[in-house]
Amino acid sequence: MNHKIAIIGYSGSGKSTLAKKLGKKYGCEVLHLDRLHWLPGWKERETGESNAILSEFLDAQDSWVIDGNYSSLCYRRRMEEATRIIYLEFPMCICLYRALKRYLLHHGKNRDSMTEGCEEKIDREFLWWILHEGRDKAHRERHRTICKTYPEKSVILKSPKAARKYLANQDMP
Repeated sequence: MNHKIAIIGYSGSGKSTLAKKLGKKYGCEVLHLDRLHWLPGWKERETGESNAILSEFLDAQDSWVIDGNYSSLCYRRRMEEATRIIYLEFPMCICLYRALKRYLLHHGKNRDSMTEGCEEKIDREFLWWILHEGRDKAHRERHRTICKTYPEKSVILKSPKAARKYLANQDMP
């Protein structure tokens, strides 16, 4: 069976970790959108290069797991082609704790789910994103609209425990 799994949700909710686990479980290629978004020169360029890379990936793979939100990166196509959409809607305190823990574990290093040379950091901008901007009404509504548009293939997980239970009970998405 072809598995095409899109994982969306808040920063620090564990999208990349879940993507790796599902990729391993189903033998799917995993693509972390943070690796595309944070390509060198990301502030100066348009998203065209990243969209081209993502389109090639989608065209080439029969099965995949993609984690990340990035509405500018083939968003509609990813959601339409996905056989399962997983929305990690974890509380802010859990996401903040996980982001801080990730920072302590990977400070000054490059995680495998990030672009090479993009070292783990915590700054005001990222904290503001976790606590406010990434959870604003527009972002919440975008996630919820996806789940309402594709209810038959959407799963909303509201805690790490729910994510572990989901992963343990999945024979197929």
